[in-house]
Amino acid sequence: MSLLEIGGLESFYGASQALFGVELAVEQGEVVALMGRNGMGKTTTIRSILGLMRPRAGTIRLGDREVTGMQPHRIARLGIGLVPEGRRCFPNLTVQENLVAAARPGVWTLARVNDLFPRLAERRDQYANTLSGGEQQMLAVGRALMTNPKLLILDEATEGLAPVIRQDIWAAIRRLKAEGQSILVVDKTLAELMPVADRCFVLEKGRTVFSGAPAMLTAELQDRYLGV
Repeated sequence: MSLLEIGGLESFYGASQALFGVELAVEQGEVVALMGRNGMGKTTTIRSILGLMRPRAGTIRLGDREVTGMQPHRIARLGIGLVPEGRRCFPNLTVQENLVAAARPGVWTLARVNDLFPRLAERRDQYANTLSGGEQQMLAVGRALMTNPKLLILDEATEGLAPVIRQDIWAAIRRLKAEGQSILVVDKTLAELMPVADRCFVLEKGRTVFSGAPAMLTAELQDRYLGV
């Protein structure tokens, strides 16, 4: 049984259809890359998984539970942690307050998050709005981990960051993978995605047009579906 399984997903913005039968799955302990050019349905797929959009057709299953159309807070409690695009840390809370705000019991504790991102320990009493963009991204990842998710979703987790910070984030993702964390990652950086991803799903105009191992994503396919 897949940890996350999506079948035949159709979602709309008003009368405009955005997803046309999207298929996607994440197995336990797997890192899956969701890829595609801008505007091809990646964000809509994430919003549908999280319950922020109610699909008109198809199914979304988390383990043995169907969560299609379920309220977002209920889906989160079933074990999905999100690192949203744009970070969205609580600006007027300190680093530590951000981390404990939505914490749930489990293996991820303040000590473990601070070990993963030592910079957060150094800035534990600073307000989130005083952090650099890279530090806020670390905080967003740490906050999601503090919910002790079965599935961690990273939506453009390295976009707009300085190269050295990007490497810190990818190093953390590799460490999480080594520890068995299931991850669904949306990102455009093929060179960094390919070594860490177990499988890739590519969307084109709201449809799943490729699924398979990274090695199967040939230069021709990359140019066709991912090129600018």
